Amino acid sequence: MEQNTATKPIRCKAAVSKVAGQPLEMEEVEVAPPRAHEVGIRILCTSLCHTDVTFWRMKDFPGQHPIILGHEAAGVVESVGEHVHEVAVGDTVVPVFSAQCGDCPDCLSDRSNICSGLPAGPGMPRDGTTRFSFAATGEPIHNFIGVSSFTEYTVVDVSNVVRIGPGVPPEKACLLSCGVSTGVGAAWKVAAVEPGSSVAVFGLGVVGLAVTFDDDTSESHAPANNVMSGSSCRLECWPDVLVVVAQGCRMRGAKQIIGVDLNPEKRDIGKRLGITDFINPNDTGEKAVSEVVKEMTGGGADYCFECIGSTSAMAEAFQSSRKGWGKTIVLGVSSGGAPMSIPPHDILWGRSVVGSLFGGLKPKTDIPILAQKYLDEELELDEFVTHEMGFHDINAAFELLTQGKCLRCILWMDGARENGSVGVENGRACKAKA
Repeated sequence: MEQNTATKPIRCKAAVSKVAGQPLEMEEVEVAPPRAHEVGIRILCTSLCHTDVTFWRMKDFPGQHPIILGHEAAGVVESVGEHVHEVAVGDTVVPVFSAQCGDCPDCLSDRSNICSGLPAGPGMPRDGTTRFSFAATGEPIHNFIGVSSFTEYTVVDVSNVVRIGPGVPPEKACLLSCGVSTGVGAAWKVAAVEPGSSVAVFGLGVVGLAVTFDDDTSESHAPANNVMSGSSCRLECWPDVLVVVAQGCRMRGAKQIIGVDLNPEKRDIGKRLGITDFINPNDTGEKAVSEVVKEMTGGGADYCFECIGSTSAMAEAFQSSRKGWGKTIVLGVSSGGAPMSIPPHDILWGRSVVGSLFGGLKPKTDIPILAQKYLDEELELDEFVTHEMGFHDINAAFELLTQGKCLRCILWMDGARENGSVGVENGRACKAKA
């Protein structure tokens, strides 16, 4: 029997980005009911990712305004459209920007996690339209990568929804919808890090720290202090990536995990989540980072992860990999169009470079596995939540992220938890910024 619980539009609060780079504005918006193959979700909490910041700053396409950003979240199914069978009203779910339709050649293959049946693009994946508008004027508001979680209610295609079983708190489940999964998956699925191997992770953000995950299943030669020149902001804007990658590699059994970051504060949390050694490019003198990595590993790391989005760091990560079998995995997204430069003869020596989108994970298949690993205390998530605030403090959360002062800041919707307007920093209650 078909489910169709959608009836009328919902009016709610949303944080709308009206002008690139300007503070988000709280607005009353109207959310249309889900159409066929769509799910209406009441957001419990959402978090900020560097991708949100990147698109928030974009003045030109693919940046769009007005828009409701946000793509890391956890919520409860409020309503469903026709032809939705895998989730029901009341289910706890996480929306994911990466679709899994289950029918296209990519979804049916173990070699890809990039759904070709519902490719990512502006608007809803099946018709390109939006479900959001300003309540006062009816003016449409752009949807963001199929999710738009900076709102009390959203509508998401069922191919972008993953049901989460009981026991995983919403603020931890929310991390699995992007950052942590991206980092852990890169170590698990893309690199397939082997026990006893050596790893170098460039950029210790949420994704970087997640790459250190343990699982029983399965040309730039510039001085090091110039390798990430112009990229320190990006490094600090991805304070989560390196840390998550590191955790993924540790879970896979890597013996040596080297973290590379300009922010010395990443050393301590990196050590707690799997980093065995730390390199600050500003402290290596005239030596390039790749030279230091080769000295520490006896010839180069077996696996190098670039989590920054800097083409110079990508090239330096490649030069840090071992001849014969070294593999460089690129997770960082470059906002510019500069190409990555690698001398052709270096490729001939057996090194390789591969990209990683969402850590190579198929959301519906792999996110529940990660959720279970959290419940089994095999996957650390608590360390990544450094701040918690009420939804109305979203602009303060943006400041924390852009200043490199947090890994993940959880934003709670009103009523989703007790005392939702109080911020929490490192486990201690604190007054949220105005």
